[in-house]
Amino acid sequence: MKKGTGACLSLLLGAATGAAAVEFQQKKRNAETNDLLQKMGEFYKLLLKWLEIEQKGISIRSFFIENGWKTIAIYGMKELGERLFDELRDSEVEVKYIIDKKADTMYADVDIITPEEPMEEVDAIVVTAIHYMDEIEEMLEQKVDYPIISLQEIVDEVWENNV
Repeated sequence: MKKGTGACLSLLLGAATGAAAVEFQQKKRNAETNDLLQKMGEFYKLLLKWLEIEQKGISIRSFFIENGWKTIAIYGMKELGERLFDELRDSEVEVKYIIDKKADTMYADVDIITPEEPMEEVDAIVVTAIHYMDEIEEMLEQKVDYPIISLQEIVDEVWENNV
């Protein structure tokens, strides 16, 4: 084989490897973007329903009262978790604690723990990270034996029963 042929093959192999790496990264970015768009769509639909419920003078607190749930934990303290926490503040439904992977970077009027920490018994855990409900529920079912429900289910039920 000629000296130039080996260099040419190396160059072609390098170019092909680089192109494959770029394509892989692009596919990964596309998948992440699609996941984020789906997540934001779910988030938007939930907020619209919740707003419509509130505009009719109904609070989702009614769901907890009707189910006899006086103490809950909230899983996820981003936007939806904050809204739920505010909704239940100073009501007959007590948020005993919050569960969040980033507990050490957060502050609230109640304890915030990580999913790995022991969990005090409550009437239910409400998952506000609705896009990840299945994996969160699977993980929590290994730790607790009380109801685990998504905020989406609560809003849907209140909406169906009242709007």
